[in-house]
Amino acid sequence: MKQFKIAVIALFTLVTVSNVSAQDASNPWAVSAGVTVVDVKGGNSISNVLKDYFGTGDWEFGVPRITGERYLNEDFTAQLALSYAKVNSNTYLSADANVKYSLNKLSEMVFGSTTQYFDPYILAGAGMTHLYGNKFLTVNAGWGVTSWIDENYGINFQSGLKQAFGSNRVSHYQHSLGVVYRFGAVDTDGDGVVDKDDACPDVAGLAAFNGCPDTDGDGVQDSEDACVNVAGLASLNGCPDADGDGIADKDDMCPDAKGSAANNGCPDSDGDGVVDRDDKCPNVAGPVANGGCPWPDTDGDGVLDKDDNCPNEAGVASNNGCPEPVITDAAAKELEDFAKSILFNSGRTTFKTGVSAKLDQVVELMNKFPRANFIIEGHTDSTGTDAVNLKVSDKRAKAVRDYLVKNGVDASRLESKGFGEMYPIADNKTSAGRAKNRRVVIKVVE
Repeated sequence: MKQFKIAVIALFTLVTVSNVSAQDASNPWAVSAGVTVVDVKGGNSISNVLKDYFGTGDWEFGVPRITGERYLNEDFTAQLALSYAKVNSNTYLSADANVKYSLNKLSEMVFGSTTQYFDPYILAGAGMTHLYGNKFLTVNAGWGVTSWIDENYGINFQSGLKQAFGSNRVSHYQHSLGVVYRFGAVDTDGDGVVDKDDACPDVAGLAAFNGCPDTDGDGVQDSEDACVNVAGLASLNGCPDADGDGIADKDDMCPDAKGSAANNGCPDSDGDGVVDRDDKCPNVAGPVANGGCPWPDTDGDGVLDKDDNCPNEAGVASNNGCPEPVITDAAAKELEDFAKSILFNSGRTTFKTGVSAKLDQVVELMNKFPRANFIIEGHTDSTGTDAVNLKVSDKRAKAVRDYLVKNGVDASRLESKGFGEMYPIADNKTSAGRAKNRRVVIKVVE
């Protein structure tokens, strides 16, 4: 009997350190096997009751005691028990049907919380007992406690009175100690995580994720995985990053080339703001407007083609990339005005006073445009014969040319020719008209 007392003490020590919840609907079935003690009841006086219940001198030890239980609800559990022992060398057999009432609610009322480390209860029931060659009915009442070591296993101690009825009845106390195994937990999806602990009870998953799946096996459960069917990185919510640029492939416009977030994952090797895939010159910086290439200068005149009105002909910036004009329109107009001031003495080829100063200005202007060539035309009115007029006009034109050459204009740039009266610009019938027709004209030769 000493060993049984030690086992009972060990049970109560265990319930003070165990932290597994009491039996519940997640494991509705339980079986136990253990040892039992039968103590035949003596008198009904208080002293006899206390002596029988707490005294161990007349305990009869028996093996086995087997029970089967079915969880009904948070309050009640049904129990069937079979026991075997030897009492005064006589066979003891009993079969009992009890109902256990959980005291967890009472604990909550008294202590403010349910017992999370053991399962205390009281019980009542009835049974059939065989002892001393007789069979008789008993009414049972008692108490017990189960301490759950883990999710399925526990240690149970139960004690109670079995009040006998009928002839040759033997009322007695019965105490038992056994190992309990509970089972029957539902695992709907078959993933090894029972439904009560399964956050995804209808979909097979992993214990690490409380029964939820990780379809792509990347360590990110599907409910938190933005790319459920493709293995990826936890830092990118389960999405892959093929080029390792820190941008998930699903958001990366260039998933196979490392780029920057500013360019949606695409590289820009030359840093010109045009990503490589759109850059016609990916290794040379250039403006977006030219496809990432530098603007060309085809004619090498220092004026970019985009600003060059003559991209295939070297020119100057002042003329938008085109060659400088042989002479400007303004200069040509100025020569025309100067020519109107070239007056000759009547019937002669000599200049009137002051004309030389004008001709000097013509020299200066012509030398500003060294690529320009000129023709000096002489014209007369209709007075006199055609032959005379032609001769006079030719000499006057030549006189102007000679002056210009003498004063610094290259002779190769100048041509002179007289036209007589062939090209009047006014009416020769009036003196005013004839005066206009007597003229020198300086033209640019194209």
